[in-house]
Amino acid sequence: MILGIDPGVANTGWAILDDGRFVEGGVIVTKVGEGAGVRLGKIKNEMVEILGKFRVEKVGLESLYFAKNTKSALKVAEAIGVIKLVMEEAGVKLIELTPLQVKMAIVGYGRAEKRQVMEMVKVLLKTDKIEGPSHVGDAVAVALTLELGSGVLGL
Repeated sequence: MILGIDPGVANTGWAILDDGRFVEGGVIVTKVGEGAGVRLGKIKNEMVEILGKFRVEKVGLESLYFAKNTKSALKVAEAIGVIKLVMEEAGVKLIELTPLQVKMAIVGYGRAEKRQVMEMVKVLLKTDKIEGPSHVGDAVAVALTLELGSGVLGL
């Protein structure tokens, strides 16, 4: 099983794929008013829970690539750090993917729009729907990139 993650502090999307099939996905939601430690702790605990529920063999994590707002980028970087720590402690192989790599693997074009990526994800997974908010769809695209990526991206 492959776990795809779209990291964020307020919303961390995740999705499980198994042999090219969407199994489950969701979003870890934290409250804006809570302290950073509480929010990061919730991300950590839910990631541990996901790993306990599924036999995850490898994880695709969308990397932080560009941010107009330095303050929010730092918060996302903290969430990424927590996720990396959880995967390291669990002994699960983690591969960071840039949005460009995801778009290239899924659509074949690095400047593809989010809508185009989602349409190709549905085609490749032979489904007409991916349940959940857009963060889940982004996480599915990351997981699918890992599944396709061994040949396309040399992963």
